[in-house]
Amino acid sequence: MKRKLAHKVFTAISVFGVLGVFICNWSCTQSSGTEKHQKNRNKVINVRDKVTKIEMEEMPVSDFADPYILGNCLIVSDYKSPDKLIHILDKHTFKYITSTGDKGEGPQEIANMGSIGINEADRIFYVTDHGKHEIFSFYLDSVLADPFYAPTERIKLDGMLSPVTYNYVNDTLSIGLFWKILSDADYTPVVARWNMKTGEIVPVKYLKHPEIERKRVSAAASVKNGLYVESYWHHDLITIGYLNGDFKCNIYGEKWDNKTSNSDVYFRDVVFCKDKIVVTYLGKRRLIKGANGITADYPTKLMVFDLDGNYIQTLETGHPISHFYYDEEDNRLFLTLQDDMLLAYLDLDGII
Repeated sequence: MKRKLAHKVFTAISVFGVLGVFICNWSCTQSSGTEKHQKNRNKVINVRDKVTKIEMEEMPVSDFADPYILGNCLIVSDYKSPDKLIHILDKHTFKYITSTGDKGEGPQEIANMGSIGINEADRIFYVTDHGKHEIFSFYLDSVLADPFYAPTERIKLDGMLSPVTYNYVNDTLSIGLFWKILSDADYTPVVARWNMKTGEIVPVKYLKHPEIERKRVSAAASVKNGLYVESYWHHDLITIGYLNGDFKCNIYGEKWDNKTSNSDVYFRDVVFCKDKIVVTYLGKRRLIKGANGITADYPTKLMVFDLDGNYIQTLETGHPISHFYYDEEDNRLFLTLQDDMLLAYLDLDGII
């Protein structure tokens, strides 16, 4: 009789134990197919000693620099450079090669430089000029051969809908983040498909989370994976969608809320790294006076997700990051930093 009672008690404890584990797991990561709630993102790996400084004695850049890759070249745009705004280095040796892109208001000069689009197939990089509302074409081989090279006009832009960042696929298809200008003091960011030939811009179907009034995001697209991703600056939220415009899922962090406020800062830049999504993350205000003298929120962490939005790990770089760019060929991230490194890289082999 005692044995039977003990067996029943043990069975009940086991059932409740399993149930307790289930409830704990459910509460830590509540997920559905399209709404994923993640409470624990605490797998942190310190990679500070793996961040390698790029020495550039011949061609110093400021901490306003942005890195891009085209072929074997590391292209560094720096809108604070005094004359030439774009600098080209060998991406393997980091030896300085040349500079291009004259700063100014004149013909074939750049008044207010924005992002750079990369056309790998034709070895062209496109430079957005927000001052003149146009995009210039720079033919890389001509830039390398001619120190006096001048770009050609690629396309005039609609001043009310301007590309911030974009992935060039071909002349009739680019996928990018656009700013829809609402007034002199306000805008709405929109992920859209863009036809450079015709100028047609078609926003994705899922424009923003229904509970968020003031949307501020960074975005990236992957033609290979057929996906785009938006990382919200002031909400603990990431959205993943399909390039045909359909919505895939929302990923909520522990601090998710729908407040209309910029008092908290979460995500910043985001990239696809093969079959992973990597995004810079703060989680709270982290005001740092950068090397450029500007006090701003600079993240030091890189948060890693799979393509379904499942959290994998967090990389702590220990350096304040302005921007970063993924080099798929060498599987590494190029980083612009707000400390004495300025420009660096992080090898991802063995890390993600």
